[in-house]
Amino acid sequence: MSPAPAATIIEPFSKLDDPRHYNRRHLLIDIIVIAVCATICGADDWEAIEEFGRTRRGWFEQFLELPHGIPSHDTFRRVFGALNAEQFQGCFIEWIQAVQKITKSQIVAVDGKMLRRSHDKTLGKKAIHMVSAWAAENQLVLGQVKVDDKSNEITAIPQLLDLLEIAGCIVTIDAMGCQKEITKKIIGQDADYVLALKENQGGLYDDVQELFSYAEETAFADCDYHKTVEKGHGRIEIRECWTISSSEYLIYLRNLSDWANLRTIVMVKRERRLGGKVETEVKYYISSLVSSAQHTLDAVRGHWGIENRLHWVLDIAFREDECRLRKGHGAQNVAVLRHIALNLLKQENTCKRGIKTKRLKAGWDLVCDDNYNCPLMTIRNAH
Repeated sequence: MSPAPAATIIEPFSKLDDPRHYNRRHLLIDIIVIAVCATICGADDWEAIEEFGRTRRGWFEQFLELPHGIPSHDTFRRVFGALNAEQFQGCFIEWIQAVQKITKSQIVAVDGKMLRRSHDKTLGKKAIHMVSAWAAENQLVLGQVKVDDKSNEITAIPQLLDLLEIAGCIVTIDAMGCQKEITKKIIGQDADYVLALKENQGGLYDDVQELFSYAEETAFADCDYHKTVEKGHGRIEIRECWTISSSEYLIYLRNLSDWANLRTIVMVKRERRLGGKVETEVKYYISSLVSSAQHTLDAVRGHWGIENRLHWVLDIAFREDECRLRKGHGAQNVAVLRHIALNLLKQENTCKRGIKTKRLKAGWDLVCDDNYNCPLMTIRNAH
């Protein structure tokens, strides 16, 4: 892995305001760096983070001040519970934008995930919901925002987009984000979109479905078409995509002008064959891209990646859904910690293993191979 992502991690997070008004025995940046390193190496709670710090104290002393040694687990809990979550997220985004150049035509998938165990019934606190942006090609989390307790993803998505540099990118969002104002936001930031449609979109969904029904009757004469076939693990997946950009079709969409730069409607058919069983699914999309079935299908598939390369990994490798943090901003801030760790682990390409094994190997290599190019060594060498 290139040392750049870790080499600059200290600078943006050094700008954080310390939430403690007294008892500042431990430096804030020391607390954050220890927590990041421990999370990379498999620590999933405050006690584990403290023990990792104590076990590797000699290593941390090479580049951290540690005026009073390693903080206790209570200190980690209090600091991350009180830390300004929006500011912490801002530092994360500043770090990513400083070290990763998002190329044009990059697919940026936006989707939400609930932290299921972050609720507290006794306090009437619901589980928090985070909306994240995922760069499909770079395999990185670009940013995240928490959905307001009294709102939903529709209001959180524009807030997240405002924080990102997405010019030239293709933003993909599921049906929740298929909103007129969101298309205006994306186009206003010089990006393109591919947005999923569902029946709750009312007139638009019905119009798109009817247009493709008519196109099917004419053997899809005015459609662009692309097909992919994948085999593996005993299953076959066939994906077919049809796109229509002809104005002769699009004029039949109700309120067409309300959707910013809507150029193309899309139908994707997905067929999954496994053990003699066949499952078929048809989905519809709208897009600002010029009609290209291959390009559009790539974008749709790129969006599916946020589920199995981000959300699934957070649940399996980081056990996110089992995390019971509930006090203050703890759950929200630790979600950002996981994203930092995941980004660094994703960029490490010498270990051909899964994220869970990479987390273990990062901790082991502090002892067995000081020259191994793991995320922790680049963090240390940055100092």
